[in-house]
Amino acid sequence: MADDPPGGRRLAVLASGSGTILQALLEAGLPVALVLADRPCPALGRAEAADIPAELVARGSYGADFDRDAYTTAVVAALRAHRTDLVAMAGFGTILGRAVHDAYPGAVVNTHPSLLPAFKGWHAVDDALARGVKVTGCTVHLATLEVDEGPILAQEAVPVLPDDTVATLHERIKDVERRLYPRVLRELMVGSRDGAGAGAGEVEG
Repeated sequence: MADDPPGGRRLAVLASGSGTILQALLEAGLPVALVLADRPCPALGRAEAADIPAELVARGSYGADFDRDAYTTAVVAALRAHRTDLVAMAGFGTILGRAVHDAYPGAVVNTHPSLLPAFKGWHAVDDALARGVKVTGCTVHLATLEVDEGPILAQEAVPVLPDDTVATLHERIKDVERRLYPRVLRELMVGSRDGAGAGAGEVEG
């Protein structure tokens, strides 16, 4: 079970996959109040193993055409039920609607595998390799309704090696994410960083 959160903030982590970013947050000592997933996935098992409340809000239960607004409302209800006030996307595979940003203004954070504004979207690593860039990286930013458009909180560069594949490059970016994301979230939780963007935009080499 998580200890009392620094600064009194309660962190929710939204995940869809293996949960390696979640694990990095836990190993960094961040107190996580809730793990929420949109599908059955190993991240839920990691939460249960760490005695952290876990919620499955299954995307597949919201119709063949997917009712995004209804789904987002259900996610917000789960977040509120656990009294969370900071939301960290950690490989969450569903784009949420306006309700989450209305409920948590300036408090939804995402990590993205590129140096935004370059290479937005789901295929950022593929796109970086296809473009032939020598450097890419990861970005921690505030999430907004516009995907990968929110204020940048921190970035770190990752060199692209001549023999890189999508898998090898993505894994090195993930290594950086697992270090950078916990640091930024901790700063948000203790109040040394303003979620609205003060102190934002540093780029590390």
